[in-house]
Amino acid sequence: MTSNHVFTLLHHYINYSNLRSLIILSIVFLLRSLENKLSLVPMSSNVEKKGLIVSFGEMLIDFVPTESGVSLAESPGFLKAPGGAPANVAIAVTRLGGRAAFVGKLGDDEFGHMLAGILRENGVEDKGINFDKGARTALAFVTLRSDGDREFMFYRNPSADMLLRPDELNLELIRSAKVFHYGSISLITEPCRSAHMKAMEVAKEAGALLSYDPNLREPLWSSPEEARTQIMSIWDKAEIIKVSDVELEFLTKNKTIDDESAMSLWHPNLKLLLVTLGEKGCRYYTKGFHGSVEAFDVNAVDTTGAGDSFIGAFLSQIVDDQTVLEEEERLRKVLRFANACGAITTTKKGAIPALPSECEALSLLKDE
Repeated sequence: MTSNHVFTLLHHYINYSNLRSLIILSIVFLLRSLENKLSLVPMSSNVEKKGLIVSFGEMLIDFVPTESGVSLAESPGFLKAPGGAPANVAIAVTRLGGRAAFVGKLGDDEFGHMLAGILRENGVEDKGINFDKGARTALAFVTLRSDGDREFMFYRNPSADMLLRPDELNLELIRSAKVFHYGSISLITEPCRSAHMKAMEVAKEAGALLSYDPNLREPLWSSPEEARTQIMSIWDKAEIIKVSDVELEFLTKNKTIDDESAMSLWHPNLKLLLVTLGEKGCRYYTKGFHGSVEAFDVNAVDTTGAGDSFIGAFLSQIVDDQTVLEEEERLRKVLRFANACGAITTTKKGAIPALPSECEALSLLKDE
């Protein structure tokens, strides 16, 4: 319910001579002012009316060390945390009150069914999930450096997510997407690569906005050259692309992170290019304007999932009103909201457990 609805109800039932009524009216005007200030898409009480964001790719178990700044061998223990960038994005959307579905494949094992249950518990539609009886759910051990950044060691030889076939796709679900979001890990090997290409094609034909976050995991690729080639092979299909500063450097082979370097990745079909800069915020590039949005100062303990939280928050705000991409002032406010979500995610260990609610994000915005 927006402040307009509240105002209408109060108009009929409040005695204006009553001091309490005046206080309530003041609260209503404050709510209206907050809505205008943030320019966020109002969250309807009926989730079914919202546009669906379909996230395609991998979901896995992250094992996060209980102690930062030590090697995997030296860690005294690990916390089991659900993860996988596309799944993180889907839950980031629903945690904020949006509507999301996940398309991918899990092992028909305890971890796989646990992950599917976590998606359902978080309100993510599960009609796109498949289970493989012959392969296990992927695992990743995460090394946390003292600055909260991380490195990965993967166990997938092959894992179930790599074995998704085109004929297993729920095409009806994909066609219902207003935004189709994906990464690049699903491009590494067949048959998942063909499934990825098919899903992307079907979503585009049905009118979905294509959103791409390469989510580079260099150890999974046979070589850096192969990673660049495959990541760029679908580059010109996406209308929204989000890369980190590390990914920008990797893709351009340029250690200078500036506008010229970013714009070298521009293509004619692109509507928005986002470059996340960690504690320095983010930069944005459109056909008509570009700029930067500052970050939030928080005590970061684990950056896992911060980028997924950022892009999930961003997509949740533009899925039903893509004109935001054409208006710089509104775009900056939405990116500020996305930055807040990304920042909050770094304050806890693990990705999905750390993804914020809308109230948490708005509270951080209010405090700044």
